[in-house]
Amino acid sequence: MGPWIRMVPLIAFSGLHPTTGSVHDPLLVLDGLEDSGIRLKCLSERLFSEVKVLWMDGKGRNITGNALSTDTSGNAGSSIVLKPGSGNAVSCRIVDNLGKTSTESSVVITESFFPTISLWLPAFVMILLFGIFLVLAAVYKLRINQKATDQEKNAQKQIQEDIEEFKMELEEVQEKFQKENQEMTTKIEQIQAQLDFRRAQSNAVPLTLDELCKHPELSLRDRSRVVSCSAAEQLHPKPAVLAKESFSQGKHYWEVEVRDGSGWELGVLAEEIRDSLRKDGMALPREREQVLSLGYSRGEFTIPGGWNSGPCPVLGVFLDQESHNLSFFDVEGKSLLASLPLRFSGNLFPFFSPGSDGKGLGIRSVGGS
Repeated sequence: MGPWIRMVPLIAFSGLHPTTGSVHDPLLVLDGLEDSGIRLKCLSERLFSEVKVLWMDGKGRNITGNALSTDTSGNAGSSIVLKPGSGNAVSCRIVDNLGKTSTESSVVITESFFPTISLWLPAFVMILLFGIFLVLAAVYKLRINQKATDQEKNAQKQIQEDIEEFKMELEEVQEKFQKENQEMTTKIEQIQAQLDFRRAQSNAVPLTLDELCKHPELSLRDRSRVVSCSAAEQLHPKPAVLAKESFSQGKHYWEVEVRDGSGWELGVLAEEIRDSLRKDGMALPREREQVLSLGYSRGEFTIPGGWNSGPCPVLGVFLDQESHNLSFFDVEGKSLLASLPLRFSGNLFPFFSPGSDGKGLGIRSVGGS
């Protein structure tokens, strides 16, 4: 409706010269814009069977038009699309087939009514296309960059996972190596301890308890076992008995059955201490400058310095006056319990102080049961 309203004031009809006065003039209608032009319709009250509809430009030349579909009345009509530059004037002529009469209507349309393309439109289209291209290129670039970033992140993540996996494997290998190394070290230590024990045991000497160097509260059995006669839980000072044998040089080893007794003590002492004990009643002195021993009390082995271990039924005592050491072995476990430095020399006597539980201590032949 918009174009029609604007065009009506500019429609100019030419003079009409019908050959008969009873025939109405054709009606020209501007139907709208179409294909860069303006569609015109020519309508008549005459029937298609009675007339021809002709279109002519401003110079009287025929223009081919399109017949309109008829309604129930069968009235004639035609349409044409007027393009820009084809001339502003156009006429529609209705020719009677029988009487050879005609009627005609004309219209003049100014160029301003034709749709025009702005000079800026191509540039705008180019800019628009270029902008779309830039946007697509930017989106593509962003996707490429995002893909590269994702790939880099995935690669870094994979590298980190590989590093963590390698660390775990390395830790497992190190842990396994340390465990195997510890086991090997333990085995070597055990073998070395057993070797040291065998070497010590190869220096075995027989011992006999001395009836003349015995505390009155102690009782000897077969000169190889000593038992306390007192029922007191703990005697102070400790009663002791010495061996007849003494050693001033070389290596010497003997074994003592302690079983599950408690409160006992055994070791070696200097000849000077032996002579003093014989005068004072064979009780161990509180000062232990020339006494070296291992004791067992309240379920633990004790030595100077606080070392302790679990119980063992048979102790091996190794006096090495060449290396100046006194060592104690767990005979059943064939392992070293303690090794003490021997800080005094001369003639040394083995001594034994049983606990007050009545179980006593016994000298055992090496390799015996």
